[in-house]
Amino acid sequence: MLNATNIHKRFGNNEVLKGVDLHVKKGDVIAILGPSGSGKTTLLRCLNFLERADEGVIELSNIATQFTKASKHDIINIRKKTGFVFQNYNLIITKTALQNVMEPLIVVQKKSKEEARRIAQEALDKVGLSNRYDYYPSQLSGGQQQRVGIARAIAVKPDVILFDEPTSSLDPELVGEVLNVIQNIAKEGTTMLIVTHEISFAREVANRVIFMDSGIIVEENDTKEFFNHPNNQRTIEFLNRFLMDRNCSL
Repeated sequence: MLNATNIHKRFGNNEVLKGVDLHVKKGDVIAILGPSGSGKTTLLRCLNFLERADEGVIELSNIATQFTKASKHDIINIRKKTGFVFQNYNLIITKTALQNVMEPLIVVQKKSKEEARRIAQEALDKVGLSNRYDYYPSQLSGGQQQRVGIARAIAVKPDVILFDEPTSSLDPELVGEVLNVIQNIAKEGTTMLIVTHEISFAREVANRVIFMDSGIIVEENDTKEFFNHPNNQRTIEFLNRFLMDRNCSL
């Protein structure tokens, strides 16, 4: 369903992605773990052409193109098939929650305002914001803003949703409400790639886990095997350090 091979991305002399291969099946929920600077967010941004990779090939549903040669038409079509949930919400501050969700439906998918409104309302209802249609971002909590972002992503009915650390900007007491929404969407069979630092959430929701470090995929496995029997020493060190920092156990 989504295949990307040999992804390289450089920022000046810094090679952030060093030949990443990614294979996602329909219905997969894949958690991407790793230390800061490992290339997790850059990988997601390249898949959605928010950054253009320097090398590699992407196939998504019926679209196949090299990252460097993708036309504007290719990029628009790939974005039509992907939803992106940003860690900093990325809402339009001058538009209401409903208008934020309607925006890509009208601008990208060319739907009428009436149809876009109906779809946007359904999406906001699904994330528990049926009483916040007319609220502006400044009137919403961080958790509510992120749920608007999730509603915007699911409203376009994408083939895959990319989540970039969706709880990293939230106060601790708001994390749970967003994770619950993501978990409910996952139960519906939505294909997802989730960059996250929430280890317990990854273990509960994902069917596969990827661990990245220094621009490469160090280890990938189904969730149970990944956490119970990690193979790579770097993975073991990361998990042990994470657990020590939080004084918990897998």
